[in-house]
Amino acid sequence: MRYLTAGESHGPKLTAIIEGLPSGLSLTEEDINFELSRRQKGHGRGRRMQIEKDQARITGGVRHARTLGSPLALEVENKDWKHWTKIMGIEALEEGEEEVKRQVTRPRPGHADLVGGIKYGHRDMRNVLERSSARETTVRVAAGAIAKKLLSSLGVEVASHVIEIGGVKATPSQWKNIKELQEKTELSSVRCFEEQAEMEMMEAIDLAKKNGDSIGGIVEVIVEGMPAGVGSYVHYDRKLDAKLAAAIMSINAFKGVEFGLGFEMARMPGSTVHDEILWEKERGYYRDTNRLGGFEGGMTTGMPIVVRGVMKPIPTLYKPLQSVDIESKESFSASIERSDSCAVPAASVVAEAVIAWELAAVIMEQFPSDRMDALKQSIEDLKEYTMLF
Repeated sequence: MRYLTAGESHGPKLTAIIEGLPSGLSLTEEDINFELSRRQKGHGRGRRMQIEKDQARITGGVRHARTLGSPLALEVENKDWKHWTKIMGIEALEEGEEEVKRQVTRPRPGHADLVGGIKYGHRDMRNVLERSSARETTVRVAAGAIAKKLLSSLGVEVASHVIEIGGVKATPSQWKNIKELQEKTELSSVRCFEEQAEMEMMEAIDLAKKNGDSIGGIVEVIVEGMPAGVGSYVHYDRKLDAKLAAAIMSINAFKGVEFGLGFEMARMPGSTVHDEILWEKERGYYRDTNRLGGFEGGMTTGMPIVVRGVMKPIPTLYKPLQSVDIESKESFSASIERSDSCAVPAASVVAEAVIAWELAAVIMEQFPSDRMDALKQSIEDLKEYTMLF
């Protein structure tokens, strides 16, 4: 299962084509639009979230709310396109219209502007920033919404929450189940389970905005219901935790990833790191702890998957850093594109989406997957086999 996206931040629309979905999966545009609305929420978001109300339109691969097994096509219109039709149009400019392009020759530190321009030979770095923008995550969330629907139909649930913003850390929370985590964090403007930390995070975001600065944080994704033995130890590129790590690192501005206890393991002895294996007739194999975050040898253990990602502060600042104009080579204060003071809450939704996609993709690869009924039966067979092993 795979997908491709196309489109620029201020272009007419974003497009995705998804290949490899089974036939018979229940799916509507509302399933996708719910996830898109979650991505646009969060304390600290910028003006674009007030302009756009992202809505997906399915244009292929679904009939009467059921997938066909053929490629699924969807698009998300950019509502702000009417203000950018000349600047981002595909037509050639007429003589004397060069100013319309709003050419960018001043790269912003922390963005893809300069190195992207060097790589593709763009003297106008708008050609870089329009695609490297986090706006592209809109259709990644749309693809993730479809993956989440598939996983949910197999008994696998995915949730995310924010555990740190700008140095404000939430205390480890003990929620009863993933549903409680989902319900409470949906009501939080920073997607934090702990109310006291939520208030302090909002204050930190407001202070950063007042100072013309930005702040980052840490998000955590929890997955429950994955059967044991998904992924493989036999080769590096089949290890599922490695795929999830790559997915997290592919999100704009993410600079670190960990599973379970993560980097804390470096400061602990092995006797307090590994999860002891237990067995009961009614439960089969299980663990009382989940310090490794649901993985051993690149494969799922049947325990909840726990993966965290670190998002750096957004580099577009209202207190700009120094850079160099590529034409004049003169120093300047970096330009400001429309931006957020903090996008960590929204990034947690993106993280949820990319993790869901990778899990769905490996399930589709590992099990018979042309039809939903056959896929469900294969998952049930694996669970039964695990109990009898």
